[in-house]
Amino acid sequence: MKTILIVDDDEDSRLLCERELKFEGYATHSLSSGKEALEYLMDNPDVKLMVLDIKMSPLNGIQVLEELRSKKIGIPVILYSDYPLYKNDFKTWLADAFIVKSSDLTELKKTVGEFLASPKRKGR
Repeated sequence: MKTILIVDDDEDSRLLCERELKFEGYATHSLSSGKEALEYLMDNPDVKLMVLDIKMSPLNGIQVLEELRSKKIGIPVILYSDYPLYKNDFKTWLADAFIVKSSDLTELKKTVGEFLASPKRKGR
C-alpha cells in the first residue's frame, strides 16, 4: 500500500489531512516534528510521499527537505504551508510541489493523486 507521511506540528491540520487522505483510500501516518519524520523514514521504506509543513521547530520543513535530498532519499515531498511567501525561497524549490494550506483540500488531494499515480515518480 502507498503510505503518505504527514508532518505538521499543528494537530488540527495534521488530523484534517490524515482524515481526507484516508477517505481517498490512502494509508497515512502522521508525525508532529521534522526530527521524528527523518527517523521514521529511515525505518519505513513503504512511505511513498510526504506532506510537509514548513514552520516547525526545532527542525523546520526546509531543513527536513534539505536532509532528505542530501541523503538521496527521493520520495516526493509536497510542502504544505500557511505562508505563501516561502514559495519564493529557493530552498523550497527542492520540493516536488508547494501548496498553500486551506480548509479545502482539493488541490492537495489532486496533487497527491498525481504523484502516486505517476510511474515516473515512485519515490525511493
